[in-house]
Amino acid sequence: MRFEAVTEIDADAERVWRVQSDIDRWPEWTASVSRARRLEPGPLTVGSTARLEQPRLRPAVWRVVEVEAPYRFVWVSNAPGVRSRGDHRIVPLPDGRVRVELTLEQSGPLAAVVGRLYGGLTRRYLRLEADGLRRCCERP
Repeated sequence: MRFEAVTEIDADAERVWRVQSDIDRWPEWTASVSRARRLEPGPLTVGSTARLEQPRLRPAVWRVVEVEAPYRFVWVSNAPGVRSRGDHRIVPLPDGRVRVELTLEQSGPLAAVVGRLYGGLTRRYLRLEADGLRRCCERP
């Protein structure tokens, strides 16, 4: 199962990266996350972990598996029968703005079932994250 949300933001990659990589503050700009807590201090690096609580979903721990600051980070979370992989990509545009591409891929023996049950919610949460990130980064 694959879900995606894309938005363009009138800000540079460094500004968007600062907001997006500050995971503890996600609840301030997206209603898709009610609580977020990094499990260790410091910048976002491979191996960094965070615990997210989202409405209507079980809390999940996410582990960063790829980082290309200030353009991308990928993290994974495992639940019984489902592995989720979230890709957060910031693509600079020629006019100084950026395009943000948020992707969630789910695999494993229960991925199809979870996708059918929670697909609408997943799409909504990705859209909330993209739109919230845009609003936060475009604030003066």
